[in-house]
Amino acid sequence: MSVKGKESKHTILILGASGFLGGAIYKELCSYFRTFGTYNISNKALEKNKHFFQYNFEEDDVFEILDIVKPSIIISALRGDFSKQVLLHQHLAEYVFSNKAKLIFLSSANVFDAYSKYPSYEQDKTYSNSIYGHFKIKIENMLLRLPKKQVAILRLPMVFGAQSPRILEILQNIKEKEPIEVFPNLIMNVTTDNKVTQQIHYIINRKKSGIFHLGSSDLVHHNDFIIDIVKTLELEDIAIYKQVYTTNNERYLAVLPKYNLLPKNLNLVSQEILTELKI
Repeated sequence: MSVKGKESKHTILILGASGFLGGAIYKELCSYFRTFGTYNISNKALEKNKHFFQYNFEEDDVFEILDIVKPSIIISALRGDFSKQVLLHQHLAEYVFSNKAKLIFLSSANVFDAYSKYPSYEQDKTYSNSIYGHFKIKIENMLLRLPKKQVAILRLPMVFGAQSPRILEILQNIKEKEPIEVFPNLIMNVTTDNKVTQQIHYIINRKKSGIFHLGSSDLVHHNDFIIDIVKTLELEDIAIYKQVYTTNNERYLAVLPKYNLLPKNLNLVSQEILTELKI
């Protein structure tokens, strides 16, 4: 793999490239492909970068950026108003279909949050009790009507990483002597921004499509994992925890792969996240 040589003629547009995951994806891909991104809040560094466009999907039309960039691959890593995102993805679906492009959509384990007795696999029926899960399902269903080769739906569990919002929130809580919420009955799998970006790179290179479950191969209890993170950060002596029980029974929120399997080097176990935080 040549470092600065372009791997293919793909032109990639990352919607939400100034966010935590979108930014990590941009860093992973920009040396290999013609990669563009959008940012919402004014940012002096990004304003000077010719590969970034200021874009507020709640107010602006995406077609203008699509016309300029003409992406062959769009990666949707946006956050924000759910109903406006649904409308935007209708427009993206039209573009993808008309231009024989591809859309990679970052979805969530929450599309299964109404099922609590088992982990979920790619072909399981989606079913959610949460507004967030419903919104992700709505977009997934819309994209699944497109030709199969033009869509990759990536269902992610909780994403960690040194600069992830979840780790930053833990550090903030400890600094302000606020309790860290842990869910003792929640069994989940996890991932990191580094692993997700490598997996996306592979999916692009190998022209993979369909539904992917991109979580760790092992399952962890939420409270145990958060306590392990705090120990890894060597802050266990000053951390306070608040145990939150949403149910009396153990519940699963885990996305495991069964059909769309990635190579071994792109899989991970939860321990790798702790190792990464030590560096």
